[in-house]
Amino acid sequence: MNAEILLEVRGLSAGYGAIPVLRDVGFQVGAGEIVGVLGHNGMGKTTLMKALVGHIPVTAGSLTLCGSEVTHVPTHKRARLGMGYVSQGRDIFPSLTVRENLAIGAAAVGRDRVTAVERAVDEFPILGGLLDRKGGALSGGEQQILALARALCGEPKLLLLDEPTEGIQPSIVDEIEDYLVRRAKETSLSVVVVEQDVGFIAAMAHRVLWLQKGTIVKEIDPALLSDPDTIAEFSGLEGKAD
Repeated sequence: MNAEILLEVRGLSAGYGAIPVLRDVGFQVGAGEIVGVLGHNGMGKTTLMKALVGHIPVTAGSLTLCGSEVTHVPTHKRARLGMGYVSQGRDIFPSLTVRENLAIGAAAVGRDRVTAVERAVDEFPILGGLLDRKGGALSGGEQQILALARALCGEPKLLLLDEPTEGIQPSIVDEIEDYLVRRAKETSLSVVVVEQDVGFIAAMAHRVLWLQKGTIVKEIDPALLSDPDTIAEFSGLEGKAD
C-alpha cells in the first residue's frame, strides 16, 4: 500500500433535510488501500457513501480527494477527479445494452468509449458475450459485474462500493473479491466498501471501520473478523441496508 492519501474525511456530518445521520466522521484512505465499513442497519453506512460521492450535501466537515477539496463539489466533477461509485442496487440502465452502459461510464469522464469497452471485456470476460444484451435482461450477478466494470471505465483512483455482494451468487462474489484485491495491488486503486458479508470484508480489507449511530466508533483488524466474539458484535447485519 502506498503512503499517498487518496481520500481524507474530516469531521464529516450529513443527513437528509433536518434529520442528521452522520456526525463528526473522520478517516483516511491511502493509495492501494481497501477499507471496509461495517455497522448495523440504520447506522449510516449508505448515507456515508452518498455523502462521499456528493449525492447528499455535507453539513459540516470536509472531504479531500486526490489533494483537491471536494466538500461541495458536484458528483460529476468528483468523478473527473478520480472517484468511482457503485451504488446499492447497481443503477445500471436497464433499457440500454451492456456496451452502451459501459460507454456511458467512459464518456461521463471524457474517456474513449471504444477503448473503455475493450478494456472492460479484457478485465471481465463474462461481458464479452453480453455486449448487445439489454442491462435489464442480465442476472443479478451479471448486473453487478456490469456496474463494477462501468465504474472502472472512468479509470477511478478511488472506488466506492455499497453492498456489492447483495443478491448475487458465491462464484461472482469470489470473482469480485479476487479482482479488487488484484487491482488494488497492481494499480494502487483505493476502495471503500460497505458490506454486510463479514467474510467478504475480512478477505479484502486492510482496515475495517465500525459505524455506529452515524459515528465511527472503532477500527478493527480484519483478522479479528473470524473471531466468534467479534462476529457476535455484528449480529443483526442481515436485512435491509440503510
